Amino acid sequence: MTTVRVAGVGLTPFGEQPERTARDLFAEAGLAAIDDSGVDSGDIEALFYGNFMGEMAEHQGHQGPLMAEAVGLDVPATRYEAACASSGVAMRQAVRTLRNGEADVLLVGGAERMNNLGTAGATEALAIAADDLYEVRAGMTFPGAYALMARAYFDEFGGTREDLAHIAVKNHENALPNEYAQFRRAITVEQALEAPLIASPLGLFDACPITDGASAVVLVSEDYAKKHGIEATVAVTGTGQGGDKMALQDRGDLATSPAADKAAKQAYEDAGISAKDVDVAEVHDCFTIAEVLATESLGFFERGEGITAAREGTTTRTGSLPVNLSGGLKAKGHPVGATGTAQIAEMTKLLRGDHARSDAIPGADVGVCHNAGGTVGSAVVHVLEVVE
Repeated sequence: MTTVRVAGVGLTPFGEQPERTARDLFAEAGLAAIDDSGVDSGDIEALFYGNFMGEMAEHQGHQGPLMAEAVGLDVPATRYEAACASSGVAMRQAVRTLRNGEADVLLVGGAERMNNLGTAGATEALAIAADDLYEVRAGMTFPGAYALMARAYFDEFGGTREDLAHIAVKNHENALPNEYAQFRRAITVEQALEAPLIASPLGLFDACPITDGASAVVLVSEDYAKKHGIEATVAVTGTGQGGDKMALQDRGDLATSPAADKAAKQAYEDAGISAKDVDVAEVHDCFTIAEVLATESLGFFERGEGITAAREGTTTRTGSLPVNLSGGLKAKGHPVGATGTAQIAEMTKLLRGDHARSDAIPGADVGVCHNAGGTVGSAVVHVLEVVE
């Protein structure tokens, strides 16, 4: 079984770009990844592409072939949809394809166009990642859903809005030098606490923004890298995926994320590591409470202890386990279908030393990316390691 290496990565700036189509965005990210990789584009054998709301945002389904054409490829192309974990799932399938020896060079990525819908339209489009029959028709939106999860966490383990505010402050600070981030401005705990509530206990600064953007990654087999002299010092050594009941009312506990528990366990076992070996993490913080749930599912903290990690400095840039050095979804942005491979791109740059925040983790060898769909009905975890 071959070792899968990340040969190149590409990103667009994340933010409000309502005039740009998804194919335009993905062409920029995909071509950047190919250029970064040093791979001959003619060697790419397939495209694995993540997108969530193309039908609603652009009246466009069947986007795989469209995106392959956008980057100048004539290869089999498949679109993967798992809500906010769409390109994370695409990444996992690409890794498995390479490991199985079915290909040597693959392009993986995702894109989302959201701002052309407006706030109300984007909110409605995002809501279909919940259970339409039992949640959406009752008026459930994702701020409301994650507010219920935050309340359940506070009831079970304790915690305050101030604890969540420290997560927002941390991630905004991390995003400051990130040229791709949507929000490159610092905030204070006081500003976060004084911001309007959107769904108690979550306020405006507890939520990620509506974002347009794209990301892409070129993956190669170890044999291909050696044969063609491709410098690819970061490998995907672990991958895992988990699922859970979709509707919140069907779950036994809203204060944990079992799908992420399963995905993390699989990924760690696959890589032959444990949570203690991880130097840095990028996690799916669509809301500040989601970062707490993610870090606990990843085994960085016991249940109930993740809530104070940012306030105590553990997960900050200078802490023992930096989380979301990119700014996370909270400040970097969340173009839904692009988020999973954007995390891979950011982590690759962090580990190979050419990220704006690489100086925070000198000598780091092991990183973890956690990507979740909906209210963590789906979760994907990847382990990335520096290799020779």
